[in-house]
Amino acid sequence: MEHKVIETPDVVIRFAGDSGDGMQLTGTLFANLSAVYGNGLSTFPDYPSEIRAPKGTVAGVSGFQVHIGRGKVNTPGDYCDLLVAMNPAALRANAKWLKRTATVLVNADAFDDALLAKAGFTGDPFEELHIEDRNIIMVPITHLTEESLKDSGLDMNAVHKCKNMFTLGMACYLYSRPLDYIYTYLESRFAKKHPEMIEPNRKVVTDGYNYAAAIQAVPNTYTIEPEVQEKGLYRNITGNQAVAWGLIAAAEKAGLPLFCGSYPITPATSILEELAIHKNLGVKTMQTEDEIAGICSAIGASFAGSLAVTTTSGPGLSLKSEALGLAVMTELPLVLVDVQRGGPCTGLPTKTEQADLSEALYGRNGECPLVVMAAHSPAHCFDAAFTAAKVAVEHMTPVILLSEGYLGNGSEPWKIPSMDAYPPIRPRFVSAGDGVKFRPFERDPETLARRWAPVGTPGKEHRVGGLEKNHDGVLSNQPENHELMVREREEKVARVAADIPDLVVDGPQEGDLLLVGWGGTYGHLLTAVDQLRAAGRTVSRVHFDFINPLPKNTAEVFARFRRILVCELNRGQFAAWLRTQLPQFQYLQCNKVQGQTFLVQDIVEAVENIG
Repeated sequence: MEHKVIETPDVVIRFAGDSGDGMQLTGTLFANLSAVYGNGLSTFPDYPSEIRAPKGTVAGVSGFQVHIGRGKVNTPGDYCDLLVAMNPAALRANAKWLKRTATVLVNADAFDDALLAKAGFTGDPFEELHIEDRNIIMVPITHLTEESLKDSGLDMNAVHKCKNMFTLGMACYLYSRPLDYIYTYLESRFAKKHPEMIEPNRKVVTDGYNYAAAIQAVPNTYTIEPEVQEKGLYRNITGNQAVAWGLIAAAEKAGLPLFCGSYPITPATSILEELAIHKNLGVKTMQTEDEIAGICSAIGASFAGSLAVTTTSGPGLSLKSEALGLAVMTELPLVLVDVQRGGPCTGLPTKTEQADLSEALYGRNGECPLVVMAAHSPAHCFDAAFTAAKVAVEHMTPVILLSEGYLGNGSEPWKIPSMDAYPPIRPRFVSAGDGVKFRPFERDPETLARRWAPVGTPGKEHRVGGLEKNHDGVLSNQPENHELMVREREEKVARVAADIPDLVVDGPQEGDLLLVGWGGTYGHLLTAVDQLRAAGRTVSRVHFDFINPLPKNTAEVFARFRRILVCELNRGQFAAWLRTQLPQFQYLQCNKVQGQTFLVQDIVEAVENIG
């Protein structure tokens, strides 16, 4: 059979297996080498919610989906062109994501009677799943890995841990990925502590590549040639990495030390881990004993003059609520990053959701407003974190930055920016020893922000705390003063709108239908709108990175459209917020609460269903 190399605009690959099969690493390496090759990409790691679920069970399946394309890629893809299934459970869990033309690469060694039964199969798994018409490639991956490394001197347990690299080699052949990046990675990964692992891994990935080239089951391979990109230095980056780096950049621009006090929680932990790496940049991190200690240590650092950060997910945000009220009452700058996951309670710890919005907006006692923002893509997390820090410092307010599990763990190419392109951040410090009486809650007439006198500033001693006080910082129970301070804190947050960009409408500036999204739905809505327009439908789109306050032209934009469809991964929390802020408009809803991102098809069908 004649071999063909077919050029395709994009491809979606899903790697799946047990938690110990190395599928996250395999997918990450495939994504990174595609980024180096020059392709656009978007990834979606899909971890099991249970810690070490029983081996071979559907609950224990770990997946990693990567979508690579010629140019900009905005979503991880709805359905996959290639599914790598390392065992029967991985096949069962992921068969629903196969395209009709998909290839299924299976580790035949794992499809024995015991593992088939554990995954719930009673007969032929492909027939039971109705996927027998796909291109099924049965490969004895475990056995071939053993053969590849029989002279390596590694014990059998170490050999079996390399079977993901054999699989990676096969995937690289199928999609014309050069192996040079993999070789470089292996050398950097093992050079210091385990140099003896470099050559075995290099050999097994090469053998996987060569095996795929030799078998008749792979008549065609595919290539995704990258488009010419804007010149610059690029790297693949996850959202959590980007948040950490954006905060570091903001601290540098503000001339402040950066402090992060946090308690580990999925899926936010890697922000703390990434920040902890960069002590050379003046970053201080503290892994605290609980969520409350995390935010309280950050508030203390802010009182002492640091750019203060705390990171968490939904359950941790609940625990931080009282201390958030303290940060509002003391009017100290603080950035709280909430990487949202499925809830309530422990919920779905490794799955993505947008259901913490109401908690971010309302989850404190009393009249307690603060700024709420949202990141919309892994790369955008850098700009979002930088902006959150700038708003917090210049407006003397806590800021909640909402990310999502999909953004935090997902990745995309990021053009490393020049920091000259980013604006300065100007802390509102008072001058020490100027002889002027310091009134800690006296306000700037334009922003209503108070000034910042870090504890220990000579001559600027003052009181802060959770009790109400007047402009001089003196504790006050006067009813009129309490209402004055409540109104001023509320208006201070509202005036942040003057410093945020207006909404930009994608498409016709007026018309019948406006799609509205916020946070990580950005890429899915963008792709859905492109598909709808290609099908002849006139649709416009706006996306909100700022939730409280809303962009100042929001009402003006909404008034130009007959119908507004709000798409979000919850039961309608942003739609409810819009109804309280702009009740003069009617809002239709497209909602999904499955611990998964939207499919582009979900949004297209929602538009078609409203006529």
